[in-house]
Amino acid sequence: MRIDVVTIFPEYLDPLRHALLGKAIEQGKLQVGVHDLRQWANDGHKSVDDSPYGGGPGMVMKPEVWGPALDDVAAGRTATRELDSSLPHLNRPRHDEVEGIVAQPYGAPAQGVAQELEENLPLLIVPTPAGTPFTQADARAWSREEHVVFACGRYEGIDQRVIEDAAQRYRVREVSIGDYVLIGGEVAALVISEAIVRLIPGVLGNQRSHEEDSFSDGLLEGPSYTKPREWRGLSVPEVLTSGDHGRVDRWRHEQSLLRTAQRRPELLESAELSRSDREFLEKERGGA
Repeated sequence: MRIDVVTIFPEYLDPLRHALLGKAIEQGKLQVGVHDLRQWANDGHKSVDDSPYGGGPGMVMKPEVWGPALDDVAAGRTATRELDSSLPHLNRPRHDEVEGIVAQPYGAPAQGVAQELEENLPLLIVPTPAGTPFTQADARAWSREEHVVFACGRYEGIDQRVIEDAAQRYRVREVSIGDYVLIGGEVAALVISEAIVRLIPGVLGNQRSHEEDSFSDGLLEGPSYTKPREWRGLSVPEVLTSGDHGRVDRWRHEQSLLRTAQRRPELLESAELSRSDREFLEKERGGA
């Protein structure tokens, strides 16, 4: 996968060099290019914004800067800062190598998405509070992409004509990471990149790590514990030390159901629940 980010603050994207994303760069599974939008500014002040038509507060990012920038990134004809890994990782066996787990991508995308992929257009993600909510399903689908480009807006956003025009060279998605407003799109680009890249086969040490994530089955993930067995008067649940893997799996699933019911009950409406799941929840509600 290749990720390109267009921004007026290139240094903001340095976290893409760290941790698992840095390791993915080392492994050749990921390439990251960061582009300074001001390269395409055509005045002496390198300005990228102007006052909005119709009046109102703030400034709007200019189409005559963004348009050529996205044209050049799509065509691969721009000099760029290529990110390398921040710190070489230790050369030690990984969980999937030890356990003999073969890295597998998610299943084939839906027909419409597959057709878009065959058109070989890069995916352009525009973070904006007015976008559609970013979900784990998006992360799964986009983990199969070959080329993802982020357009990081600032101020009152990017002139809408840029988004409309970009559809000639990209598959455009305007995306929100939550019902709040950030200063710019860079933080959202980091969030979405991390969610996508960790799902590329082989990036995580053990495929079960993301198969059991929150939202992977429509439910929140339950609590986790590690050594020591007792800490500050609190003990690890007995079932986790029982050695009975069947009991452990049932307990974890039930904890996932409980946490979802308590914190995000609306998720249960679309989750695939078995009869025993529903009976368990009814019993817990009745005892509450």
